[in-house]
Amino acid sequence: MKTLRNIAARLMALIAAASALSSCDKMIYDYEGDCDPHYKARFIFDYNMLYADAFPQQVNAVTLYLIDPASGNIVWQKSESGDALRAEGYLMDIDVTPGDYQLIAWCGEGIGPHFTVPADATHHTHLTCTLGRDRDEATGSAYIRHDINRLYHGAIRNDDGSLATQLFPDDEGTYIYTVPLIKDTNDVNIVLQHLSGETVDKDDFTFTITSDNGSMDWDNSLIADEPITYYARHKSSGSTASEGRGPVTSVSACLSEHTIGRLVKGNDTRVRIHNRKGECIVDIPLIDYALLVKGQHNRPMTDQEYLDRQDKYDLVFFLDERDRWMNAYIYINSWKIVLQSAGL
Repeated sequence: MKTLRNIAARLMALIAAASALSSCDKMIYDYEGDCDPHYKARFIFDYNMLYADAFPQQVNAVTLYLIDPASGNIVWQKSESGDALRAEGYLMDIDVTPGDYQLIAWCGEGIGPHFTVPADATHHTHLTCTLGRDRDEATGSAYIRHDINRLYHGAIRNDDGSLATQLFPDDEGTYIYTVPLIKDTNDVNIVLQHLSGETVDKDDFTFTITSDNGSMDWDNSLIADEPITYYARHKSSGSTASEGRGPVTSVSACLSEHTIGRLVKGNDTRVRIHNRKGECIVDIPLIDYALLVKGQHNRPMTDQEYLDRQDKYDLVFFLDERDRWMNAYIYINSWKIVLQSAGL
């Protein structure tokens, strides 16, 4: 009787093994509990000046699109936001059938309130991203006066910049696809300081940044757009006393804070300051001046990589006794730039 029970047990084990071999493509897995592949996406934002992944701290919304490389059609998309993205080891579950796919993402809390991606997009070329803007009633020109929430673009690319096709295998296991992000919004702070120490009144000056950088294509390149004037989201002025070996000196300054879209080399992005009389006392190309402080340490970067990694620019201008810019020098991100010519 015991022998019969042993034979029956062995037969059951062989049947179970045969079933597992058949359903799991001739392999037995004890750790998954099923034989299906599991696909997940990881997002990273280390394309910054610190080379450190700041995704959990800075990105609180993601939308991922999977593209059929043969047709270019969007075959799957998913959005997630909030605290889940800040959890250690956050991964997005991807629910698709095995096959070849390309991955594109638009991320950040700017999507929705300030930037629009077509909700009815069916092809990857429809995945454009457009910055909303207000219009002057008299001239019809576009402008923005508010803070702009952060925007990031992501894609898995080949070395030449084209979309890379990723294999989603049908073999059992967990497959993780890492999507790197590039930040498309920048903070620009403009400071006016009087050489004489006289008070600089924020209401005596108008600060603007003008660029046609309000529309990005599916690959994050700029699309031809109208000029947008970015006014200050906030202005403030104040003074402080400086004590040294000599007499106490008073320093007065005015600060104008702006958020603007992506900076792309070759694009004409102008910083302008007008005084109370309407005279333009500063008119400089922001991108050209920003690249002046790229520095030896960042020389291995291309100019565009530097512009994409750097997302904050502090510009300090000094006024003479006539409230005009002393255009012999300018401070950019604490670097003093002595200008041989103001005609950049």
